[in-house]
Amino acid sequence: MAVSWVDIGEAAVLQSGGRLDGEVEGFYVAAVLLEGELHAFEDRCTHDGESLTGAELETDSSTPCGVVICPRHGARFCLRTGAALTPPAYEPLKVFSARIRDGRVEVAAP
Repeated sequence: MAVSWVDIGEAAVLQSGGRLDGEVEGFYVAAVLLEGELHAFEDRCTHDGESLTGAELETDSSTPCGVVICPRHGARFCLRTGAALTPPAYEPLKVFSARIRDGRVEVAAP
């Protein structure tokens, strides 16, 4: 089955540390670059259902992945797998395959 890719914006936004937001088949999705690796995830904390706008990103030496940190209660999620790494979140974050193609960021539809 062929993957359906959705264009969510210009990759240049990510190169300068920005974040791209878009909608992919009913999911609000955010895309970020962390240490040169592209990540796309559902823009919704699984703890409280609110947006992750303003979330910090960091690398975590105790896990093999980058981390997004909820700006309200500090829940941490692995950007590669979506796993909830710390309370108060226990459910994983939905992650999406993403790519940069012709200067645009594309996210795979679920």
